[in-house]
Amino acid sequence: MHHVKGEHRNQLCMFSLESSVAHDSFVRAIDAFVDAIDLKSFGFNNVDCGEEGRPPFHPSALLKLYLYGYKNGIRSSRKLEREARLNIETMWLLSGQQPKYHTISDFRKQYKKAFRDIFRKFVVLLKEWELIEGETIAIDSFKIRAQNSLKDNFNDKKLEWHMSYIEEKLTAYESMLDESDKEEDRRELEEKIARENQKKENYQCLKETLACSGEDQISLTDVDARAVILHRNIVNVGYNVQASVDVKHKLLVEFDTGEVNDTHALADIAISSKELLNVECLNAIADKGYHTGEEIQRCGKHDITTYVSPRASSTNNKALYPLEMFTYHKQNDTYTCPAGNVLETTGKWYQHSDSRKGRDSYKFKRYTTSKCRGCALRLQCTEGKRNGRAIDRSEYADALEANTQRVLQRPDYYRQRQQIIEHIFGTLKRQRGFTHTFVKGKEKVLGEVGLMFIGYNLGRCVNILGITEFFKTLKNSVLCIFFIQKRLILSEIDAYIFQPIKITA
Repeated sequence: MHHVKGEHRNQLCMFSLESSVAHDSFVRAIDAFVDAIDLKSFGFNNVDCGEEGRPPFHPSALLKLYLYGYKNGIRSSRKLEREARLNIETMWLLSGQQPKYHTISDFRKQYKKAFRDIFRKFVVLLKEWELIEGETIAIDSFKIRAQNSLKDNFNDKKLEWHMSYIEEKLTAYESMLDESDKEEDRRELEEKIARENQKKENYQCLKETLACSGEDQISLTDVDARAVILHRNIVNVGYNVQASVDVKHKLLVEFDTGEVNDTHALADIAISSKELLNVECLNAIADKGYHTGEEIQRCGKHDITTYVSPRASSTNNKALYPLEMFTYHKQNDTYTCPAGNVLETTGKWYQHSDSRKGRDSYKFKRYTTSKCRGCALRLQCTEGKRNGRAIDRSEYADALEANTQRVLQRPDYYRQRQQIIEHIFGTLKRQRGFTHTFVKGKEKVLGEVGLMFIGYNLGRCVNILGITEFFKTLKNSVLCIFFIQKRLILSEIDAYIFQPIKITA
């Protein structure tokens, strides 16, 4: 028996790139998709160029390369350069062009805004194709590491620790200097003192810069990055990316990045999604991290019905009656306690303000009763406070209670949040390696997220429709703002749809 034998390495072979790419390959969808985009309207340069000078790469070639790379978890510009030289599908996609890594890298930095704009226009197109329903979206976030180490991220407490540590070292060096008799040792100690004083001065400058910025932390390498909890209380410097997903086919709708947690992110991403989908009303599902009265009320004012998992009431003593055991009567603006006593308010609004951020301030009314002192349930209700139990009701209480009621009435509806959005983040992180960013600055990071999300939505679209139906739908698209029909290579698309690929010898 003989082994399977291959061709001799010196044997000449004749083949074409076209014959080497499968008829239903995803690169054909990328090719048709990018060729259908009016790149000039999105701000891309070198779409048209003159006769003089060195010819540049067409932006469509680099965009195709990036979409292919991000779809397959290849994001490094040097690795993309290698793919263009060695990968048959990429060679077909670029028609044999081989851009250098710095050209590929500069393209990603330069057109950061265009990538996000293309994603948004693609979402509008998917809505036009009825692949996005626009009735219910799920909202969640995921963290990615930035190009900034944790040691180059500082807050006020960390700066104070460094300066205190330097003071201790300076004290020790000065003591050693007083006791030293050798000139060589004294000179070495003086150099160390000078270095530590320089470090102290640098930290003092950082402390002043942080105070002037009004922020609670500062990053040196990527100024927009912040210390975030990635998972299991592991802190790293990165970005908290917010995203919304439509319920019908699990297609991404909108994204943004802002604060390190989700507390104040719900309304902005929900309102932006509603405006992009151009619908009159919208349902938004989110986990308890988004449960903030101000955000839920803002959503309601924009005709967005929220289904946010309610948080349990916080109390230092779990043995005491929780707030849920007190019944609120909207008609009389009173509470009834477990003992049946009525808690009333004077109608005065108090102001609660977090000293760290004025944004967390809100107004509330206080409810009390004079019957606490002789109540038999006092020990189960309050911790010996002289005036008894007091309940504070915020200005957002009505919105929070309505949201809680909706979640309790439709538990199965809320429970679909996980299957709508969380598997997408798992795909992006585990399969495509989107755990860190290659660029610095919020705008560039959002551009990279846009590239990743375009590739994901395009892949989902092809899986839903099938490659043939995708080409038909793309050809018949009427969204002329995004797709310029005269730029479509109709003969090539017809070949994809109606004719088999001919393999020639």
